[in-house]
This record gives sequence, structure tokens and C-alpha cells, in this order.
Amino acid sequence: MSSTDKSINKIILNTLVIALSVIISLVSIEFLLTLKNSNMKNYDIEMWKYSKELKFKSPNPILGHEHIPSKAAKLQNVDIRLNEYGMRGAKIGDLLNYDRKILFLGSSITLGWGVDEKEVFTSLLQEEFTKSSQSTLVLNAGIGNYNTERYVELFFTKLNSLGVTDIVIHYFINDAEELNSGRTNWLLKNSQLAATIWMAFQKLSFFGEDTSLVRHYKNVYEHDSDGFKKMRRSLEKISDYAKSNQVNLYLTIIPDVHNLAEYPFHFIHESMEKIAEELNFKFLDLYPAFAAIDEKDIWAMPGDPHPNALGHRIMKEQIYPILIE
Repeated sequence: MSSTDKSINKIILNTLVIALSVIISLVSIEFLLTLKNSNMKNYDIEMWKYSKELKFKSPNPILGHEHIPSKAAKLQNVDIRLNEYGMRGAKIGDLLNYDRKILFLGSSITLGWGVDEKEVFTSLLQEEFTKSSQSTLVLNAGIGNYNTERYVELFFTKLNSLGVTDIVIHYFINDAEELNSGRTNWLLKNSQLAATIWMAFQKLSFFGEDTSLVRHYKNVYEHDSDGFKKMRRSLEKISDYAKSNQVNLYLTIIPDVHNLAEYPFHFIHESMEKIAEELNFKFLDLYPAFAAIDEKDIWAMPGDPHPNALGHRIMKEQIYPILIE
């Protein structure tokens, strides 16, 4: 064997050793990350698991993704079960058993992320109606990473056959933001390491831009912004539907709970109140009920500013009166 052949073989061997070492290292890191996150206290990873276990890519590009009907998973140490319509809760069964059907549309706060099913505000409302002997069904159609355009589209394409008597838009301040299609690849969907690196990159990209949330939302709620126009058109569409079908219509706005004492987003609440009035929604601002609470007392988990069980009790106490008027 010539010296040239020996050199080539040595290069090939070294390359294989390096490649094998990299593969072993990546597999080891993946294993350690999975072990570390098995306590379900990593908010980003639990959200990643949520997408992996309870969602599928929707053929409807407006929706981006949907819940998998009749599926369940344990996420952030909370059991989340979905019924035959992909809504949180038990199987519905015969809808003819109810004189009144109240549907809540929204995102992960509506879903009750990080909160036991029995403590989610929709479950608490169902208890109230059951105690009052009213033939009422409360439905929770919240889906994580949805905005107004998406949950209104969900209603018209998947849920309008329910024959609901009441629709509540459970609005959060980012519901006028535009969302991407949720495209992903096999590696991001199945590897915690890849997902962790991607999320870290996303955060670094964000902090490289203007990080003022107030300025960001000022831009979002400019009347000529694409997200604002889509949100407005979606609410107009559901308002027209409600008028034609004699459906009671409500819009409740949930505050961001990062800084309740010096709340910077009143301009969003005022904007949504004006829209609600113009489009014949009964409006409820939930901020006053949250204002006196230390925000850390209401987070579902450190690092996760979704409202916890206390926040859901507050929402139930505020929403129930407008539903029985």
C-alpha cells in the first residue's frame, strides 16, 4: 500500500471517528435534556410537547394547526384531555340535551394552560350553571398559538354546526398579531435539543430588534396594520353571523399579567372596547379584577405568565354575571 493510500485511509478513519463522536455527543445531550425536563417545569419544552402530542398541521392555511380530537396528554404536570371536537374537556355527547350552549373562543389562556381541568374558568362556569339547574353547556375551544383570525376561522369551519346560543371571544392582547403557518421539520418536532437551540435562536433574534413591547403593540394596533385589519374583519364576520342567527355575543379582554401595578396596555383595552361597541359585542374588561394582585401570585408556574387557578377563579367570577343577565 502506497503512502498516499495510507494517508487517505487515515483521513477516512479520522473522519469516521469524529462523526461517531459527534453523534454520540448529540445523543447523550438529547438524553440528558430529556431527563432534565422530565419534571415538566421547562415552559418552552412543555409548549413544544403540546405541539407534538396534541396538535396536527391543519390543511387550512389560516388555522395553521388544530387539536387532535379525543386525545389527551400530561403537560406541565397537568392532564389535558380533548373531546371529539378537539375542545378541552369530556366528550360532549348529545347536544340536544341543552337549551343553551355557550362557546368560548380563544388561545392558550382560554384552554387553561397549566391549570387542572376542574379549575379552568369554563369548568367553574359549568358548575355554576349546573347548580342553578339551568340546561346549559359551556364549551372551551381555546387552542394555543391562536389569534382572532384563527379562532374565528375555527368556528366557521369546525364548530358552527354545534348550534351555540352564545359566543364569547376570550380576547388576549396579542390576538391581533399575525402568526406564521407553523411549519416545522422532523428534527424540530422530535428533538428536544433541536427545539431548545431553535427557541434560543428565536429569543436572540427578538432581543436583537427593538424589544419594547409597548412600542410593538402600538404598531400592532395601528388601524392600517395587517394584523389589526384581519382581527377586525374576523370580529365583523362573527358579529354578522350572530345577528343573523340570534346568537348572544360577548368580548372579554384578559390583561397581560407581567406588570399589573403599572399596566402599560390600557390603550389596547380601550381600542377593543370601541370595536366591541361598534360590532354589538357585550364587553367586559377583566383588568380591574386583576389590578390589585401581585403578578407572581397569579402565574401558572415561574417563567409561565399564564393565569393560574386563582386567575381562572377571578375570570369566572367576572364573566358569570354577564352571562346570566
